[in-house]
Amino acid sequence: MKAILRTVLAAALVAGAGQASAEIKLGLDSAPYPPFADQDASGNRTGFEIELGNAICEAMGEECVWTPIAWDGIIPALTSKKIDAIFASMSITPERMETIDFSNKYYNTPAAIVAPKGSEIDGSAESVAGKIVGVQVSTTHANYADKYYADSAAEIKTYQAFDEHNADLVAGRIDAVVGDSLAFSDFLSSEAGACCEIVGTLNDEEVFGEGVGVGLRKGDDELKAKFNAAIKQVREDGTYDEIAKKYFDFDIFGG
Repeated sequence: MKAILRTVLAAALVAGAGQASAEIKLGLDSAPYPPFADQDASGNRTGFEIELGNAICEAMGEECVWTPIAWDGIIPALTSKKIDAIFASMSITPERMETIDFSNKYYNTPAAIVAPKGSEIDGSAESVAGKIVGVQVSTTHANYADKYYADSAAEIKTYQAFDEHNADLVAGRIDAVVGDSLAFSDFLSSEAGACCEIVGTLNDEEVFGEGVGVGLRKGDDELKAKFNAAIKQVREDGTYDEIAKKYFDFDIFGG
């Protein structure tokens, strides 16, 4: 009887220890997305979202592990519990909220259309008539292009990674790309990106939502409350601004 009791107690202690050391798996796009998320030659993750995510986990008192997932599979990875949260520049939109939940926003930047310098493209549907427009698959930018350009553009061409459509734009295989205005900054300041410029900013709250938040499973209310409290904490204690000023010279949080 004592042996059985010792076994039960030992099992309980092991289970309790396992619970205490459980990590929150933060899903991010497996492709680079500077200045939000990148990886240096040594394999260390860098970028605004990496630093912010680490700070938020610290504020929650939780251990987190970054888990790269191909972008078009990141929501299925969340709903199937391969990851616990999406921390990857995912916009809060009504369409996505049919499937998943979100924390409060942690940044908001406008979308933009980029084209070669001197192009007559300005972001209007008429200006892309007969053109090929590149977008990253399963993004709000792809949704915008489908909504506004599908009837006029020759093709809406989708890519798995952000840098892939930029490369095709430089090579002249497509005529314009739609994406986050800030995410374009590294590309446009590079030697390859010198060919191109932002030719218009794009607005549609129904498509782009109110900003970027942490993607969460529906019903995971306790984790959502933890993220919201931690986002509020890092905003109030100056941690957010300290991280943001390393990457941006404007208010990335938005209005």
